[in-house]
Amino acid sequence: MEDIDAIAALQDPVRRRLYEYVAAQGREVGRNEAAEAAGVARTLAAHHLDRLTEAGLLESGSRRLTGRSGPGAGRPAKVYTRAPGERSVSLPARDYRTAAELLAEAAEQAGLDAGLRAAARRRGEALRGPAAPCGALEEAVEVLAARGYEPHLEIPEDAEGAAGADARVVRMRNCPFHAVAESFPPLVCGMNLALLEGLLGADGPVRARMDARPGECCVVVEHSKNNDH
Repeated sequence: MEDIDAIAALQDPVRRRLYEYVAAQGREVGRNEAAEAAGVARTLAAHHLDRLTEAGLLESGSRRLTGRSGPGAGRPAKVYTRAPGERSVSLPARDYRTAAELLAEAAEQAGLDAGLRAAARRRGEALRGPAAPCGALEEAVEVLAARGYEPHLEIPEDAEGAAGADARVVRMRNCPFHAVAESFPPLVCGMNLALLEGLLGADGPVRARMDARPGECCVVVEHSKNNDH
């Protein structure tokens, strides 16, 4: 019932907007920022943010948002981030996670990595259907968002000037296969990469590749150097 109660906390439209905003940032968010994004008063935002924390959907902490320390720096402010836990409800009860983990264990032990990747690539192509491969990173963001990956465009810190636009990558704050990937990372991450290759189109202007980073999907999408002219 805890998962049901947590999801029920999102029924309030203001609370849901606040949760979605905090979750989308991938960093700590203060009350003032969240209130402004949701278009509500700070006191109301604080109430709902704390309710989301009590429900286990957010985590809270405190830090000085000014970036200063010492006398005159002000009191630490309360900040929020999305909780790492996973919430799901199935009525009647179903346990697809156990089935997925058993299948992954059997595939790993039988050395079926290549077969799984091939099946994943075919599934990605089937999901894309007759559409052409993604023509730009912005288009890839839309495709990935529709699949629940929570993508965002990022420019590497070492990229400068006009080169920064070409160096952009699409990183994803959510992996739809996170629970199984934690137990079987090589198998599931390889499957995920193949799925996205099929979904985005391996022969198009963008490509998917492995680049694991803590707390994010193991795959990134970037401009394909092979398509430069």
